[in-house]
Amino acid sequence: MEAPLKQLLEVFPRSGRVEWIGIRPIRKAPLQSVSEVDVSEKNGLIGDHYSGRSGNRHVTLIQAEHLPVVASLTGHDSVDPGLLRRNIVVSKLNLLALKDHKIQIGDSVILEITGYCHPCSRMETNLGPGGYNAMRGHGGLTARVVQGGTIEVGDDITVLPADQPVSDGLPTPETGSAYQ
Repeated sequence: MEAPLKQLLEVFPRSGRVEWIGIRPIRKAPLQSVSEVDVSEKNGLIGDHYSGRSGNRHVTLIQAEHLPVVASLTGHDSVDPGLLRRNIVVSKLNLLALKDHKIQIGDSVILEITGYCHPCSRMETNLGPGGYNAMRGHGGLTARVVQGGTIEVGDDITVLPADQPVSDGLPTPETGSAYQ
């Protein structure tokens, strides 16, 4: 017997991975690639110019596997993630399937995926003519910080079960493992 669609929407058997992190200390400045970043529930990414602003857009994530597609669509051999104005490049997870889910990054950071991160007109400048349309459907997601900590390049990303209580995101005798 086949599993109902609702059950299938919750199946994420493999972890993802943080491939790249970027912050922009000043508005309109280029993103700076960093190996780690501290995040807080109140301020989002510490050191980013959006820090302390919109709670539903504390963090932006983009799919690593989409970078070659965007490069191909814009006539480039490759695309530097910093040009795309997203904070975290993620591999091995279908980001678009994570809308309205919570994810754990590393040992402590928990993000709630809040929406789609649509491209802006700056993609024309950064990627050349057609950059905006190349990014459509490949812009990634926005998230708010539920639990702070430090995110590092190479961290595992785990999708938390929908019914998993998230008090501190860590396994407890009552809730079992957050990594199931």
